[in-house]
Amino acid sequence: MTPLIEENRNITGLTTFGIPVKARYFAEYSSADQLRRICRDEVYRENLCFHIGGGSNLLFQADFDGLILHSAIRGITAYRKNSETVYVIAGAGEKWTDLVDYCVREGLGGLECMAGIPGEVGAAPVQNVGAYGAEASDVIYNVEVLDRETLEVKTLSNGECGFSYRNSNFKTIWKDRYFVLRVSFRVTPSETSRDASYGGLKGFVENLGRRPTLAEVRDEVLRIRASKLPEPGMTGSAGSFFKNPVVRTKYYEWEVLHFDKDVPCYPVTGPDGTVDDGHVKIPAGWLIEHAGLKGYREGGAFVYPDNCLVIANDGSATAADVVRLARHIEHEVNRRYHIPLEPEVNYIDSGIDVRILGSGTSKGVPELMCDCPVCTSENPRDKRLRASALVRTMGVTLLIDPSPDFRRQALDADLRHIDGVLITHEHYDHVGGIDDLRPYCFRGPVNMYVREDVDRHLRSRLDYCFREQLYPGVPSFDMHVIGNRPFFIKGVKVEPVEVLHGKLPIYGYRIGRFAYVTDAKYISDEEKEKLHGLDVLVVNALRAREHFSHFTLAEALALIEEVKPKRAYLTHLCHEVGQHARFNSTLPENVQAAYDGLEIRVD
Repeated sequence: MTPLIEENRNITGLTTFGIPVKARYFAEYSSADQLRRICRDEVYRENLCFHIGGGSNLLFQADFDGLILHSAIRGITAYRKNSETVYVIAGAGEKWTDLVDYCVREGLGGLECMAGIPGEVGAAPVQNVGAYGAEASDVIYNVEVLDRETLEVKTLSNGECGFSYRNSNFKTIWKDRYFVLRVSFRVTPSETSRDASYGGLKGFVENLGRRPTLAEVRDEVLRIRASKLPEPGMTGSAGSFFKNPVVRTKYYEWEVLHFDKDVPCYPVTGPDGTVDDGHVKIPAGWLIEHAGLKGYREGGAFVYPDNCLVIANDGSATAADVVRLARHIEHEVNRRYHIPLEPEVNYIDSGIDVRILGSGTSKGVPELMCDCPVCTSENPRDKRLRASALVRTMGVTLLIDPSPDFRRQALDADLRHIDGVLITHEHYDHVGGIDDLRPYCFRGPVNMYVREDVDRHLRSRLDYCFREQLYPGVPSFDMHVIGNRPFFIKGVKVEPVEVLHGKLPIYGYRIGRFAYVTDAKYISDEEKEKLHGLDVLVVNALRAREHFSHFTLAEALALIEEVKPKRAYLTHLCHEVGQHARFNSTLPENVQAAYDGLEIRVD
């Protein structure tokens, strides 16, 4: 192991919430060469890896069982192109506040409205940080990165970064693809600020009676922030906990104002500065305060009275307190205003939580017109909806197969958010609930990951979801065609496992030390290799007697014996396996029959 990597490091001081947390491994680097050395180390290759900056947008829900990386690449350099443009290059490990102070001191305008934002420079292009009408994307010229796949240094232009409100390609399609090394900003030589015209700054400028200097704007922003936000180092928080929701203009007019005519909104501007007439932005802090939640607390976590957008730590809060409070806020705001809130803070948990939404076959259990002991049983574990699963890890929620029973399954699971949908194959019992995903399209298209043949099939079957002009209210999707190689969803690595369902090639999926395989009849030796080293395997076992396209119980048990997961659960079970309790008692010690609502934890 390289000396750059430490073990059992306390990283509480690298977060702003002040909730105690340790990392199994930790490494800090000061150059691209040092980062390459870390990336070639077995600790990096064999463990979950997560990169942090100033820790201002993170909530670790438990000690991190993996490798935490932190940049110590520092330095700020200015290059004057002409009288109107200066390029300022800053290392990713520089404090954002130090960069703002440098620009103000050097008479370089563009960052002064973003004074006081916690964190480091490397997070600016990732989060597209912003305040008082300014965003980092307004001044970012390019971003120097290390490609995790090739270990080569690249330079990405502003246009390539896909900036939007508090978002970028670094958070979505590039999540965990690049490490930010340095950021270049294009700023303007000026003693006065050109951008101090937003919100609270507007009155300040009007009272001043002239264009303010850069220092005056910075100081006023710091004063306003100090009056609304907890003092860093004294009261733990992550700053703004929720994003300001962006909704369709028609939804705001027809629905939101119906529940409360006083809900304010602001225009939404695109990357080119033009106003998006189709959407409006609603202040989340206003919604939280007017939902009666000012000062509300769960344990040691409370809604900061001077700014309801902030969840603060009174010094005794646990991560569970913060999560409970956030969930309560989301519930109350949605109940009153019918507006889902989305956390700006990332929930970090290196473990995996799995919920079996459905453990039955294409017919479900009980089967229609069947009077067998299973189908007439009163035991809830003998009631099996069509096969589906929910996977949560690193703050990301993934749905595997929206079955025809999805609406009921989602209600039972109180499912409020989906980051991605993984489709195993095109058969109706695995995609029949796609139309019921429409509530999850509220914030925009849902990301769906499919084989190429499944993509063609869904576009044909559900053509109304893919037309150029969508009927209001229909579900909308960003389709991602995947091949048989690993890919990432918001930083979570997903590895397809190709199996044969009869003669039809379909996918199972491996996520960390968990794998889900259903509707399999045959798995090649090459694909079985992907199933070694698992803590948990969920696999189909239709029944005891032979079937042309599904594993029998004996075949499923043989696979489990071969790949040796620590635990295995059998799913896609028909009524022929018998009643749950009796069937479960016949299985090997490390194998259990799955049931609807089963919760599995993979640490």
